[in-house]
Formats: sequence, structure tokens, C-alpha cells
Amino acid sequence: MAEKTTLRAQQNDASFDHIIDELQWRGLVALSTDEAQLREALNTPITFYCGFDPTAPSLHLGNLVQLLTMRRLQLAGHHPLALVGGATGLVGDPRPSAERTLNDRETVASWVEKLADQNRRFLDFEGENKAQMVNNLDWTSKYSAIDFLRDIGKHYRVGKMLSKDAVSARLNSDSGISYTEFSYQIMQGLDFLELYRGYNCVLQTGGSDQWGNLTSGADLVHRVEGKGVHLVATPLITNSDGKKFGKSEGNAIWLDAELTSPYAMYQYWLNVDDADVIDRLKVFTFLSRAEIASFEDQVRDEPFKRAAQKRLAVEVTELIHSNAEALAAEAASSALFGSGDLAELDEKTLHSALRELPSITCTEGISVVSALVETGLAESNGQARRSIAQGSVSVNKIKVTDENALIDQYLAGKTAVLARGKKSLAALFFNK
Repeated sequence: MAEKTTLRAQQNDASFDHIIDELQWRGLVALSTDEAQLREALNTPITFYCGFDPTAPSLHLGNLVQLLTMRRLQLAGHHPLALVGGATGLVGDPRPSAERTLNDRETVASWVEKLADQNRRFLDFEGENKAQMVNNLDWTSKYSAIDFLRDIGKHYRVGKMLSKDAVSARLNSDSGISYTEFSYQIMQGLDFLELYRGYNCVLQTGGSDQWGNLTSGADLVHRVEGKGVHLVATPLITNSDGKKFGKSEGNAIWLDAELTSPYAMYQYWLNVDDADVIDRLKVFTFLSRAEIASFEDQVRDEPFKRAAQKRLAVEVTELIHSNAEALAAEAASSALFGSGDLAELDEKTLHSALRELPSITCTEGISVVSALVETGLAESNGQARRSIAQGSVSVNKIKVTDENALIDQYLAGKTAVLARGKKSLAALFFNK
């Protein structure tokens, strides 16, 4: 869990004259309502919100973009409302491809609490402009179906609803779209109206893929209250190869340590491509413009040192988990792939790191040759023996020279690290 000291140390870059300028420099503004009016509104403290639907038991790196945008606005003196969608999570926003599976109420309620706890780690819920947590089930559940249709639905025009990107994509697909998901944009629009009425909230932030839902709320406030409100959408972040950011072999990188360990989080950022690392430093850290410019020079002049990636990995792992977890992950990475000592790692850190490697569970006395084959580090016994003869095999970072050697030296928790070359590693877990 992120430490309070991390929040206290965060600050915006004083070299920017306006928070909008910093957000734009960091690449966090893809779309917005009138920029001049938005700048004027942000010259004095305002209340703003961002919503998170409980479609999983944890937020992921895509959500972290929103959380850090909220935090930057909070540091600029504005008042965040962190909305967790207890109501919208029961419906689900339309995906471009197919209907979402509806989760039961108990599951959604439990995920609401988990997401609320994660929000509390990234926003400050103390002080003059403290964040507040809200749940849209609190107001949506008060509407009967007839009241919802009469009081809210009457302000929506079906033609405009059909033009939303996600809706139009589904209408042109084989799966179509249900009335349930079609109505999602009305429910999200209601959120902005209720927050405007109850908290004088005048700005919503979100991802650019949610722009249709964001404008739904702004339009509703204008129709019902006759007032103009503001929107800011962050871009969908992609890697230099065009792949969607935050995905690893099809799996999201989660903010929950049980789903993505601190070590796995650290390794994810450590392996960011040179072409992407400066943009990631801008979005996911509170390093200043001058500090990031220095890393940009290092990426250009000494890319082999990977200084930018190392700083990025520590900063984000600390932000999501803690300084202690970040340092432990750094030590584990160094022990496995650098000059660090495996024997110095505690059992929890070691096991967290080893779970990210190919692994087998085995009995004491297994031969090095058999372990190489069973872990997939060698294709055959012959190849395993040749690798030993060539001096490229080690156990717990100790070179193996005897092709008949057995593995009888263990690390914490009765484990071992088998390596063929510098980068091909596997974990051995011995039966206790």
C-alpha cells in the first residue's frame, strides 16, 4: 500500500504557469471543451470528478492515468470527487465488440469497496481540498424506472445516442447492443448532473475512449440546469509499436499486489522501450520537466545504461505499492539479472520474483541436466550437457562445470535459480 509520505512529497512542476500547460506537456490532454474557458475556470479552485466502474476487483494501469491526472489537479488546488460506479458497474459501458457479462450485485458491491480503497492510495483525503469518495448507486437507486425515463430520459435524443462510437460500432456488428448497455450513457450523464447539483462539480475527466459518455453528462447539465461545464479527456496511451499500453500478453497490469506483484510491476517498467520511456516518465511520475530532460539526454547518449527505465521502475512501483516494495523489487531484479546477491533476498521478495520465471516443482537431488530440460531451458539432455561444457549454466549464480551435478544448494524457502546464459532463467521449487 502506498505510504502517506509519498503523497506528501508530490508536487506539480513550478516551471509551468498553469496546470493546463503541465497537463498538455505531459501528454494528458487529448480532448477538452473550450480551452480558454477551462483555463479561466481552473484559475480558482473548482470541484471535479472522474468515475471508475467496478468491472474487476482491481484498477489497472489505464486507470492510473486518470488517478494521476486527478492528483495533479488536486495539487493545483482543486477538489476531487472519486466516483466508484456501484450503479453503472451493474450495467457496464458498451465495448466495441460484444456485450459484457453482468456480474451479480454482491460481486459488484465487493469490487466497489476494493476500488474505493485503491483510490484512497493515490488521492489525499485530508486537508483543505481533500478528495471525497462518491458512489453513483446512492442517487441512481432512488429513481424508479418511470421517474428515470420521465426526468432524465426525456432529455436524450436517440439519434445522437446512436452516433456514439461504441454504440455505432456495436450496431454494425453481429452481436448488436442491448437496451441495457445502450442506456449506459444516460446513467453516466446522470452522474454529472447529480454531482453538479450536490457538490457544484463543474469538470469531469476521463479517457478519450469515454468521450461520448463524458459529453452525455455535460449536455445533460446544460439542458437541465442551463449551465456550461467542462471536460478533459486523456489520450489512450499506446506503445511505439502501436500496441495498447498496459497489456502484457493479453493481461492487464493490475494495481493490486495480489494480481500483479511489486516485482512484476517493477519489471514491467524496467522493460519499457527506449522510444516510450520519456513519455512514460511524463505521465506516470512527478519528476520535473528539467529532470525528465536529463533522462532524455541519457536515453539518447547512453541508452545501454537504461537509467530512465530504472528510475521509472522505482518511481512507479513506489507510487503504487511503497518505497520498501520498490527497493525490494529493485534488489530482486539486480540479484537475478545483475550483480546482486540472491542469498540476501528475503523469502517473500524472492518468491515474488521467482513466480515471474518459468518454473517447476521438483524433488531434492534432481540433476542439473534434468532441470534444464524440464524447465525448457534446454531442448534435450544432449543440449543441456553441451551448455554445461560451454560454461553457460549456473545454479544460484554459481557456475556448473560437472554435467552429472545434482542441485543440492537452496535459497530461501527451499528454492533455486537455474540459468542458461545471462537472460534465460527458471525457478525451481523443491518439495518440503
